[in-house]
Amino acid sequence: MSAFEPDEAEWEARRKKRAPWGVIALVLLTGLALIRNGSGEFDVGPPQPAGAAAADSRTPGDITVGAVRPLPYAVPDRVVIPGIQVDAPVIPVGLDAEGWVDAPPPQDPNLAGWFTGAVSPGEKGTAVVVGHVDNAQGPAVFYGLGALKKGNRVEVARKDGRTAVFEIYGIEVFAKNDFPGDRVYASKGAAELRVITCGGGFSKQNGYDGNVVVFARLAEVR
Repeated sequence: MSAFEPDEAEWEARRKKRAPWGVIALVLLTGLALIRNGSGEFDVGPPQPAGAAAADSRTPGDITVGAVRPLPYAVPDRVVIPGIQVDAPVIPVGLDAEGWVDAPPPQDPNLAGWFTGAVSPGEKGTAVVVGHVDNAQGPAVFYGLGALKKGNRVEVARKDGRTAVFEIYGIEVFAKNDFPGDRVYASKGAAELRVITCGGGFSKQNGYDGNVVVFARLAEVR
């Protein structure tokens, strides 16, 4: 066990003390500048979602992917996104001192973070995984996130030995100063996942001005 990782009993205690999701959504909506210091200093910027990739206007509960029963709580261990060749370890992240969703250490380009204020991937509710788009050395773990398409899958290996497989139903970019927190984070009554990185325009003064958000729902358990 690494120095930054509490044991399972401590995670369970934290989970039970989680703030109501509506409260967390407000915190994130007013403070989401996650991975705000992406460098953006490369000849070709990260891919951005196509308009056709926007999430369906219906609620996820209206769209049948399969009768997949949500899983119990378990700490995620690894995220795999075959469509963009992502295979990365996952560490827990919370809110930083300023109320933003914290990000994994930028020095490691192949590292994702699970936001512990939400459910674990596979549980009923909306789980959140974040990662850098780039760092000072080049592209990072979620550089290609905007290139994903509806129907692509995100696999999250959990420490209980199960893998929660999510099917993507939307990829969008939202301005950080007009981020739709309720739409992105609120529970839809099913097991859902959001994968988030920086996106949109870039300036050296302010960094990226938006966030790329992948919307996915549980489609399989292995």
